[in-house]
Amino acid sequence: MAGNSFGKLFKLTTFGESHGTAIGGIIDGCPAGIQLDFEAIQNEMNRRKPGQSKIVTQRKEPDTVEFYSGIFEGQTTGTPIGFVIHNTNQKSKDYSHIKDVYRPSHADYTYDKKYGIRDYRGGGRSSARETACRVVAGSIAKQCINEIDINAFTSSVGDIFVQKPYQDLDFSMIESNMIRCPDEVAAEKMITKVQEVKKQGDTIGGTITCVIQNVPAGLGEPVFDKLHAELGKAMLSINAVKGFEYGSGFCGAKMLGSAHNDKFKEDGSTLTNLSGGVQGGISNGMDIYFRVAFKPVATTLQKQETINSKGETVEMQGKGRHDPCVVPRAVPIVEAMAALVIADYMILRRQETKDW
Repeated sequence: MAGNSFGKLFKLTTFGESHGTAIGGIIDGCPAGIQLDFEAIQNEMNRRKPGQSKIVTQRKEPDTVEFYSGIFEGQTTGTPIGFVIHNTNQKSKDYSHIKDVYRPSHADYTYDKKYGIRDYRGGGRSSARETACRVVAGSIAKQCINEIDINAFTSSVGDIFVQKPYQDLDFSMIESNMIRCPDEVAAEKMITKVQEVKKQGDTIGGTITCVIQNVPAGLGEPVFDKLHAELGKAMLSINAVKGFEYGSGFCGAKMLGSAHNDKFKEDGSTLTNLSGGVQGGISNGMDIYFRVAFKPVATTLQKQETINSKGETVEMQGKGRHDPCVVPRAVPIVEAMAALVIADYMILRRQETKDW
């Protein structure tokens, strides 16, 4: 299986399956001499882990990280950082009924067709359990670029949206509620909606907005390695993501150029920021902001018609522990992937300018 690594200079490779012994990864290219805050790393893991509230899956995993290399006396050594997260609460019997059945909108069918074999226990390698490894690496990446602020939050659930621009929101309120929305009024409506959907045995999707601040101008490599293109790839690699837009996004397609252009100020900043902090694929020093769309979780507790490995029509029903809405747990994953991209380009920029 190819495609298990992300990044060029600051590079993460992950391994493991949802119901295997463990998941883990190797981070290559992390600069030496970074004094790591292990409590901060675990806090990021706690934001992603299952069982954290009544509106997420009730699988109970401590998600404690064990580091095996690349760190000495709390500092990075510049060598590969190896880590493992042990799986402790697998209930593989919850998936025995789908051993030969393809769940609708899952990777069951495609994995079987590509590899001729699939791990049906929780989706195996296709499970979002793998994203815990990204959060570990993303947390370390954040500490490598601690001058840059990365904040993501739930901006919609179903048809309930935050109506305020991000500039009017207090990011310190993101962790004040279980849906991770800094708008208290919208958050209450979102939580109620998720609870209603959960009672129906169904699921619901939503969007996450991410804002990256204090990014210096000059990050990004034309032509094929544009900064926003790499951010898009990072976000679209996350399980259940169906869309990515940055800056004015699809709304910008409705505008005239005269209204869409960001007018410069004398210091090089702009009066507006419809560009989303990126022009020509290179950061311009303004805030980078984007939105990521997550589909409803494919596993529902309602009965559905599907096919089995013989092509026969069968009826199936989800069992076990599943997220009614993946969005609140995906917030730290979005931040982690953004951090990996920015850290990668920051290291490249330092090499280009010989600023070590």
